[in-house]
Amino acid sequence: MTSTKRIAAERLGKRAEWFAAFALRVKGYRIVARRYKTKSGEIDLIARKGDLVAMVEVKARPTVQEAVDAVTYASQRRINNAADHWHAKQPDATKLSIRFDIIAVCPRKWPVHLEDAF
Repeated sequence: MTSTKRIAAERLGKRAEWFAAFALRVKGYRIVARRYKTKSGEIDLIARKGDLVAMVEVKARPTVQEAVDAVTYASQRRINNAADHWHAKQPDATKLSIRFDIIAVCPRKWPVHLEDAF
């Protein structure tokens, strides 16, 4: 990928993550982390509503189906590894329920939040 395309993709991803975070806040979630990175993986958004924690993968694609298809088994494994790392550091870890969601950000549409997607 050329540097120009990479920069454009990065910008699109950041805008999609911002829009997804906004949509989650409207639904009553609190964003506790953005782009949480570990050696074994990354989580786009970590959102909390009470004792429920949503590990959210954000995908900007033309359709919801393309967004879902873009979350491969390998990326799910990396997200799960990062989630384990984050969860282990929480003082109230035993009370938390963890869920893995996808938010599809499609052109000219409100983000589609797929709860418990994987």
